[in-house]
Amino acid sequence: MFVLAIAEIATFVGVVHWVGAFWAMLALAVTSATGLLLLRREGIRGWRAFREAAEAGRPPGEQVTNSLVGLLGALMLAVPGFISSIAGLLLVLPPFRILARHAVRRMTERQLSSAVAGDLFGPRKVRVHRGDPVSTPPASPSTTSVSSAASPAQPSTASGSPSGSAGPASAVIEGEIVR
Repeated sequence: MFVLAIAEIATFVGVVHWVGAFWAMLALAVTSATGLLLLRREGIRGWRAFREAAEAGRPPGEQVTNSLVGLLGALMLAVPGFISSIAGLLLVLPPFRILARHAVRRMTERQLSSAVAGDLFGPRKVRVHRGDPVSTPPASPSTTSVSSAASPAQPSTASGSPSGSAGPASAVIEGEIVR
């Protein structure tokens, strides 16, 4: 934090020497005013998007992360300083905002449990690679699952068919996705 303050002061002194004190102060005032206006707009937009997602029953994670990135960018614009203003401007621009939103999502998913991340961002998408077929061992009585179509006396296989002829693509492995 101390290093950032020193860098901001050094940048300000450099800009004053380059364009003059009046123009440097004017640039800081304009970026700060823009940041304050964006704070209000991003806050209202984020709250509306969150409410719409919650009312529609969708996970609000995308709206929340988008709003957080926009609010952070607006806050950085509002803080006087050229380095923070440039960083804030980048966070407000769409290409960088998308990258930052994905980074926030990945970081959040790493910090939270899979269940909470699923509630926040919806089900995760995974890529499945088909490998060699795996033979399914006969189910023991303690691990036999019963599908709604099969009678309780008939154990069902992973594919849900009571015939016991599970193919290589029908094996189901339950587990938790860990990044």
